[in-house]
Amino acid sequence: MEPLLIAFDSTQQALRAEMLLEYADIEIDIRPTPKEITAGCALSIEFPGESLNSVQEIIANEQVEIRGLFRKSDQGYEQII
Repeated sequence: MEPLLIAFDSTQQALRAEMLLEYADIEIDIRPTPKEITAGCALSIEFPGESLNSVQEIIANEQVEIRGLFRKSDQGYEQII
């Protein structure tokens, strides 16, 4: 399954999500937010697509504020949530 990307409006929320996802043993990579995605934060988190349900649950339960979840497409990135 393809990797997915979480974009954020603030660095604080990105770092909080990083901590929560690492604590849950979800494999993540911190990377620059692609220029196609308009977000207030230069950091994004990439994670395996098969972890989507766990990631969504953590974001919802911990009330992490995100810009959206994205998948890479032929045209760049498309928002899935």
